[in-house]
Amino acid sequence: MSKEGGCYCGAIRYRTDAEPAVKAQCHCRECQYFAGGSSNLTQGIPEADFSYTKGTPKQFTRSDLDNPVTRDFCGECGTQLVSWSPALPGMALIKIGTLDDPSSFGGAQIAIFTTEKQRFHHIPADVETYDTLPAS
Repeated sequence: MSKEGGCYCGAIRYRTDAEPAVKAQCHCRECQYFAGGSSNLTQGIPEADFSYTKGTPKQFTRSDLDNPVTRDFCGECGTQLVSWSPALPGMALIKIGTLDDPSSFGGAQIAIFTTEKQRFHHIPADVETYDTLPAS
């Protein structure tokens, strides 16, 4: 099933033909910065099944962290599109709000980094929770 998405201003577009390998909400402090205080909703797609179809995103990787996440974003409007985590090599972590049809997400299967969760974050009762990352 093909899914497409892009940034707020339309300068960057992407496409995937893969079903998500994982659907998650991340509560880590780093994601809270990028999500404006909320948890960050993502779906993991194999990198081979993900491509940008318009524009080239800028990237940001913190240099002061061990195993930092690299984040793709639009250099025009600032929309965060995809993350690349060393904990999930070969996986594009698509930000749900950038999908043309975010309702296709359906909901998270797991909530991660719940030790950093804020009191006002909501985790549905049927979602598996992990203090950090699930064991491989």
